Amino acid sequence: MRDETTATGGSLFGTGPNGIFRRTVPKPEEQTDRRMLRVLGLPQLTMIGVGAIIGAGIFSLAGAVARDVAGPAVLVSFLIAGAASLCAAFAYAEFAGMVPRAGSSYTYAAAVLGEVVGWIIGWDLLLEYTAIVATVSIGMSGYAGFLLESVGLQLPVWMLGAPGTGEGHRVDLIAMLICLGVAWLLNRGTKTSAKVDVVLTVVKIAVVLLVVVVGLSKVDFGNLTPFAPFGWGGAVTGAATVFFAVFGYDALSTAAEESVEARKLLPKAMMLSLAISMVLYVGACIVLTGMVSYDQVDPDSGFSSAFASVGMSGVAVVIAVGAVLGIVTVSFSFMMGASRLWYALSRDGLMPKWFGELHPVRRVPHRATWILGIVSAVLAGLLPVQEAAELTNIGVLFAFVLVCAAVVVLRYRRPDLPRGFRCPGMPVVPVLGVLFSAWLMSFLAAETWLRFAGWLLLGLLVYALYSYRSTRRVMPGGSADLSSLDEPGR
Repeated sequence: MRDETTATGGSLFGTGPNGIFRRTVPKPEEQTDRRMLRVLGLPQLTMIGVGAIIGAGIFSLAGAVARDVAGPAVLVSFLIAGAASLCAAFAYAEFAGMVPRAGSSYTYAAAVLGEVVGWIIGWDLLLEYTAIVATVSIGMSGYAGFLLESVGLQLPVWMLGAPGTGEGHRVDLIAMLICLGVAWLLNRGTKTSAKVDVVLTVVKIAVVLLVVVVGLSKVDFGNLTPFAPFGWGGAVTGAATVFFAVFGYDALSTAAEESVEARKLLPKAMMLSLAISMVLYVGACIVLTGMVSYDQVDPDSGFSSAFASVGMSGVAVVIAVGAVLGIVTVSFSFMMGASRLWYALSRDGLMPKWFGELHPVRRVPHRATWILGIVSAVLAGLLPVQEAAELTNIGVLFAFVLVCAAVVVLRYRRPDLPRGFRCPGMPVVPVLGVLFSAWLMSFLAAETWLRFAGWLLLGLLVYALYSYRSTRRVMPGGSADLSSLDEPGR
């Protein structure tokens, strides 16, 4: 690292060795047994991205938003969320092509805006990614219940949902088991788990295509009127909730150190995964609200229930199977993202090294993965799906604001740096990303803001008492020079 003490006077709020705004970029691991395997090419990365984006957001959350918040205008909710997400995706792609390190927006913010900003985002995303795994597992649980009922199996009421989601509900046991199962799969190793993820993602895409192609023939356009029964404000509020469904590329960028050519392939995979997902979302929303009236949509198993209501029970069962298998890929992608983020935080000294240790054979952060699996299982068992989704969204939107701002700062501060991808429309596109994200955050509930603020305050306390001193032992010196950054493992 380049020492900037003289330039900053060693100020606590400077960019020198003692400054909380020093810009840090971790060096790649030199020891083979502490380095993750580089096995992911463009097809695998794109499938991880699609796997993270398409899941409970469309299979479950879209139904809940259509019925209670937006009506058929849930389609507009997805388009607004997609537009906001695209602006941020361009910013992420530029950073992914420039800072090929595990850690996603934590690493990007620490390299451009400073260590403490990176820590805040990293701490924030640990909670958000874990909440995402819980949310999608809850969504999968609804379709699993539909499947079991279709073959005549009735589970005890107490294990069918979180408290407050139905009479007699005490815990969502199916969702909890899903979280633990995904943790087990991830600990089989990156290459093995990525192969399973690709297969399941292909199945999921096939199911969504089935929904769109077959469902369009059953659409009654009378069900699309009134299009916005809750007003256009409902469509915007819905966008703040379904935003959960359109940012999977954020987790994808945590796999930089397991990508064959991170600078070249990550930006491509981000754009491809978002484009594929948005096309499928638009078609699926039209089918869902066109087959049945919005107020009759089942929030737990929307598509299966819709097809069953028009006499297509066989297709409904196929959709439920595909939804259960496909939603596993979302849990996989975000738990993978959270574990790689935790690995990066531990490697950089911001959290204890013990959490980031790699398995001696499979070379994955196995301890972090199991902890995340257990915590997400507890959240999935006890939280209603919309509360978990809103908790997720506020943290990711906050990260998007900072990443979009950071890409503008760095483009003008260091235009000479090598970039594998350049965000178009600078600075308009990233500024729109900031404004879109902040706007969507304003529609979230006050309780969500309070939980978010409490978590961030706890994170600042951890930084002050532990992380500040620990990271200076692991990464001593002042601000890093990004122009000397090379791909890890090269």
